[in-house]
Amino acid sequence: MRIQPGRVTVWWQAFRYHFVPPSFLPAILGSVIAWALTGTFHLWFFIATAIGVTLNHIALNMTDDYFDYKNSVDRAKNREKNPYSGGSGTLTSGLIAPAQMALAFKVGYTLTILIGLFLSAVRGFPVLAIGIFGMGSAYYYTAPPIRYGYRGWGELSQLINFSLTIGMGAFWVQSQTFAAEPCLALLPLGFMMFAMITINEIPDETDDREGGKRTLVVILGAEKAIWLYGLSMLLAYLTIIFSAALKMTSVWTLAGAFTLPWFIKTFLLLRRFYRNPRKMAPANLLTIRIHNTTGLLLIVAYLVQGAMKAAGIYKMVLPMVFLAILYIPAALPVFFTKNKSGGNAEYEIASHDRHPDHVHAPQIKSVEGR
Repeated sequence: MRIQPGRVTVWWQAFRYHFVPPSFLPAILGSVIAWALTGTFHLWFFIATAIGVTLNHIALNMTDDYFDYKNSVDRAKNREKNPYSGGSGTLTSGLIAPAQMALAFKVGYTLTILIGLFLSAVRGFPVLAIGIFGMGSAYYYTAPPIRYGYRGWGELSQLINFSLTIGMGAFWVQSQTFAAEPCLALLPLGFMMFAMITINEIPDETDDREGGKRTLVVILGAEKAIWLYGLSMLLAYLTIIFSAALKMTSVWTLAGAFTLPWFIKTFLLLRRFYRNPRKMAPANLLTIRIHNTTGLLLIVAYLVQGAMKAAGIYKMVLPMVFLAILYIPAALPVFFTKNKSGGNAEYEIASHDRHPDHVHAPQIKSVEGR
């Protein structure tokens, strides 16, 4: 059977792959920390872990799309204003049937379960326990009867799962132990994920409230959510700085604070344009860049730490090649979006032909002189 290129593009849009790095970056960071601290590394377990969390996140994205659509929360009108909120738009625009998306995320979870069972068999019960918690958190974020993302607990779950659950699971797979250092090194990614979810929910405040989805933005209101966003980002940087200063993590993790100026710029943009989904889109984009860049810098920090301890840097060549393969498709729309005016111009969403054979990922174009 011949697969139409247009359909592949539609499904790629449904995957929302630019939001997937928050899963595999902590998995890779946890694995690299284990190597830096112990000197041992298991390549195939690493690959299985990274693929498992990536598939789980893609399934999570489609699960959220599906149940938000069923609850009339995901509406195309908001996505046209801000490409980082309101889901992928593939269901609301009729590009994918709900039954097709349901089948797709079930396949994703099934593959994740198979990988998890394999890792549990070879690396022990903690992998199974962590996997059950992680997958349950992913599915029941929006799925009934729990739907905890509709009850004000979604953001906290993102903080925990996209740092400690994934990262410490990966650390265990490599080292067969737990430790305090990887927890502290991973937490900044959790705080930044909390911030990312919060800022992405701000344009959806009205639709979420009407659909009965009580996110923290709905509960607190957009104005207070801005400060919640700022607090979570500050906690990320304070964790990086103080844990390194107190020698609780590698001193090289201070490199993660390199993205602090981006946060200041993002916070100012958010405060100014939070009521305008289109104009605040650069702040959403910068938040993704901050999270991704910080995660990469923390990985590099422990690569340097391991190399200085003579842990065998050659063991990291193939894992870093694998990281590049996973990350480049997500990086292209995040780091190569046109921004000629340095983030001070207005932005508009590029118009798209909604025909299935001509669907492209959301793009942001700078608009000068308006």
